[in-house]
Amino acid sequence: MSEQRTGKVTPELFEQVIHRRLGATDADVLVGPRHGVDVGVVRVADGVAMALTADPVFIVPAYGWRRAAWFAAHILASDAATSGLPLRWMAVDLNLPPEITDEELTELWESFHAACEGMGVAIVTGHTARYDGCTWPMVGGAVCMASGPEDRFVTPEMARPGDAVVVTKGAAIEATALFAATFPERLTRALGEETVRAADALFERMTVVPEADVARRFGLREEGVTAMHDATEGGVFGGLTEVAAASGVGMRIELEEIPVRPEVRAVCEHTGMDPYAAISEGTLIATVVPHRADDFVAALGAEGIEAAVVGEVTGRGDPCVLVTDDGERPLEHPGLDPFWGAFGRWAEEAAGIAEAG
Repeated sequence: MSEQRTGKVTPELFEQVIHRRLGATDADVLVGPRHGVDVGVVRVADGVAMALTADPVFIVPAYGWRRAAWFAAHILASDAATSGLPLRWMAVDLNLPPEITDEELTELWESFHAACEGMGVAIVTGHTARYDGCTWPMVGGAVCMASGPEDRFVTPEMARPGDAVVVTKGAAIEATALFAATFPERLTRALGEETVRAADALFERMTVVPEADVARRFGLREEGVTAMHDATEGGVFGGLTEVAAASGVGMRIELEEIPVRPEVRAVCEHTGMDPYAAISEGTLIATVVPHRADDFVAALGAEGIEAAVVGEVTGRGDPCVLVTDDGERPLEHPGLDPFWGAFGRWAEEAAGIAEAG
């Protein structure tokens, strides 16, 4: 019997099952499915490309409909934005639980619309229904699309030896924000109101749409940013190794250069999560031509986005190396994200306390 697990399938299962069975062959597919690559890219006309992503619609009513819808829309748009092409369209399938009322659905959709409008995304088709067996937070799926010149997109396969590696915002942004939004009272008792307030404020930063927009305006490929990747499951370590694997290169990363905000470190230590391995929607990993890396960090800073150069891309086929105060060690994908186990334990404990009360 196969082991049950949550989160994305392993790279091995993806390679053995998904990647070998991709339907018909089409010469206009420029970038097909690959583990660690955020987008597929197709040619839709001479010189015109479209990047597409598909993800669950992830809505948590406990966050309030406005926050929940904003987060859902930005999760969907962030991967498409890493292509460097302008965001354009979204198709949304909502498979909602029967208990959602018309009033709640109206508030949810108004907030989802506002988030998409703010990103310049038009919703062009979809499906909306209530079904037995559908439960929060996974209540459907969506495809987000970006479009632009065929020679102006980037993917995690395009990192090149010698490129600088840039990380925005720091580690465990999503893991920290979701704990603060879900368990504010418990965290406040342990860490204090100021720390939890700072952690909760990270909720509105769980998107890489702003920094991808900066990258597009700054310059792509030979002009600046050569690859972008959203550090989701597996966190910063996972995202770095996925870019390296997709491009077939090595990396040399300085651990101390990876930003970890004080509130992130506090929440991760209290919950038992490794901040470098915990899910971090909102953290962009970018590779940049070396002579423009500092300028890119400055361009991000001018838009209020913290960023740091954390290392460099090494040769093709080289290993990924993490440089620490105790020496060097291999930089490997962490596997199962520690967020899921920690969050599940806290949720079970909260349910037990509520039942006992």
